[in-house]
Amino acid sequence: PTPFAFGAPEFRPAAILSLCIVMLVLMTESCAGMLALGEICDRRTDGRTITRGLRTDGIATFLGPVFGGFPTSAFAQNVGVVSLTKVRSRYVVAAAGGALLVLGVFPVLGAVVSLVPMPVLGGAGIVLFGSIAVSGIRTLSEAGLDDSSNIVLVAVALGAGIIPLAAPGFYTGFPSWAQTVLGSGISAGALVAVLLNLFFHHLGTHGRTAVALKSS
Repeated sequence: PTPFAFGAPEFRPAAILSLCIVMLVLMTESCAGMLALGEICDRRTDGRTITRGLRTDGIATFLGPVFGGFPTSAFAQNVGVVSLTKVRSRYVVAAAGGALLVLGVFPVLGAVVSLVPMPVLGGAGIVLFGSIAVSGIRTLSEAGLDDSSNIVLVAVALGAGIIPLAAPGFYTGFPSWAQTVLGSGISAGALVAVLLNLFFHHLGTHGRTAVALKSS
């Protein structure tokens, strides 16, 4: 790839704002992936691990646009792959990355992989994406859903995430930067979840109660 193939960088406020929101969503997605992998691998995922993972995403996101790429995040499908295969070795991940590099350098080898029948890929995909959904449900079960505010938070976030799929033209009248962020179910749902979490647990009654308890 040619560096800056599309021209020199441009800094526009609307684009910067929208990409900052997208990065917030990607960081949320990466955190969820790291927490899910920690549960699958029977390893406690602490703040230090999440911080290192987000820094790695940040470095990749910084370098990606130089070669025409986009912001990156942890690949959610990997959660399903690890859960399905029970392969937890980092060396296997590194070897798979090397194989992908070889496939990228020699397109003929990639064509061989494309010969895998679609029904086979479809069957594997059902199990793969289903296991991702199960991991998400498992994570939600530990989110304190006995609290009514958390139930509202999850319900509204899920609803916001379904809107782009159920009504693709819902955000047609919005500005272009808003369509970029809200047009993706993942982005819209994650953004709503973060904002409601701030409102319910940090700015609302829950937040004030917690501060009062700490001060007492």
